[in-house]
Amino acid sequence: MTNIAAEIDLQPLESVLAACAAKPGSLITILQQTQELYGYLPRPALAEISRATGITPAKVLGVASFYTQFRLEPVGRYLIMLCQGTACHVNGAESISAVISEELGIADGQTTADGLFTLKHVACLGCCSLAPAMMINGEVYGNLTASSVRQVLHDLAAKEAE
Repeated sequence: MTNIAAEIDLQPLESVLAACAAKPGSLITILQQTQELYGYLPRPALAEISRATGITPAKVLGVASFYTQFRLEPVGRYLIMLCQGTACHVNGAESISAVISEELGIADGQTTADGLFTLKHVACLGCCSLAPAMMINGEVYGNLTASSVRQVLHDLAAKEAE
């Protein structure tokens, strides 16, 4: 069995902890910066955050798992957040999800075998006037159709192949 702690380099986390660990109320900032470093919140990093801040491991994990902005598992290079809010739902988010699943061979919460795409259904993106909508790495795509979704996915895959 592989020791996952040995696979995570905690060195980059030291500067975040040096700047923030002693400041009361800085846990969310530390978690945000940690996720920026690793792309998600690795368990060894959470343990180190707990040690450095004196916040219990349970509380650190509780905060990390409570807020949807935080990820406890690695995601693909392109994180597709597909809105499931009311406006998107009534305007076809379910069929858009089916297209994404068909094109990429993944379901909600899964990552493609090549590590390129992760699909995540989210409650709301706040882009109701663009329904149905998705966000990929911070860029919003709205008024989606099966054709436009396929084009976006193909363009991103082609960009990676260059």
